Amino acid sequence: MVKDTPPPAHNQLEYFIKLTSNTAPVPTAVIHPVDANSLIGAVEAAERKIIDPILVGPEEKIRFAAQEQNLDIDRFRIVDTQHSHEAAETAVAMARSRDVQILMKGGLSSDEMLRAVVHKTKGVRTERRLSHVFLLDVPNYHKPLMITDAAINIVPDLNIKRDIVQNAIYFCQALGIEQPKVAILAAVEKVKSNMQSTIDAAALCKMVDRGQITGGILDGPLAFDNAISLEAAQDKHIQSSVSGDADILLAPDLEAANMMGKQLIYLAGAKSAGLVMGAQVPIVLTSRAEKTLGRLASCALAALQATRGKQL
Repeated sequence: MVKDTPPPAHNQLEYFIKLTSNTAPVPTAVIHPVDANSLIGAVEAAERKIIDPILVGPEEKIRFAAQEQNLDIDRFRIVDTQHSHEAAETAVAMARSRDVQILMKGGLSSDEMLRAVVHKTKGVRTERRLSHVFLLDVPNYHKPLMITDAAINIVPDLNIKRDIVQNAIYFCQALGIEQPKVAILAAVEKVKSNMQSTIDAAALCKMVDRGQITGGILDGPLAFDNAISLEAAQDKHIQSSVSGDADILLAPDLEAANMMGKQLIYLAGAKSAGLVMGAQVPIVLTSRAEKTLGRLASCALAALQATRGKQL
């Protein structure tokens, strides 16, 4: 486990990008980079020496996209494939053989890429379910805030939530957060038989006691206010080491996580990056609307996971 100086209260994405300056660029398969955003993102991260990109896809289309954007890609290796499906399969095979340590989504759908990742015999799946972790630099919060799962698992059951939590804990540990605090969110703070999210929260906390989840401090159910505000928790007479100091917010489902993350970005001015965890290698799955900082930070997070993190 890596012990760094704790991440700062602000400019956290820049901090994690800077951390990668201590490591060599990480070999990364960029899958089907035939659109401007994915190709620019790969080139930007390469120029910052965060990744060493290998462009996997139809070479003619890749070079045409580079020419349109006036990008010099002659220094990068290109693995020519006929189409996006073959690109995904080829990139995953490179990850399985450890020729690359990161997978990065290009101009293909997430579903198409993830089908290759989770293939039963040819993929890079592990015993854990894949899940997405958002890292948010929220202006009025005192440290990085992780939200999960906002992109992969739509309505996770208890076992899937266990994997989502464990993935997020491993994610934090690779960033130097030794024992992350996990707030398991619901609409209320009490366990109620007619609210499955509260029952799952109680069960997840017991899983820690039984060693089924390791490395983190969990509490829940917690409503959003008493997860991030100690004052709100005290007003409701909640005694919790997580309240007001959460590193990870586990949402009850994808819709809640997705809306919560985007609200913080668009209404609170949060800056974001993120990864897919749970495979043998970290996966960069940025939005087409992602800005330069978010793309660089997502690559940096993947590089830190690849060089420091626990994937299996």
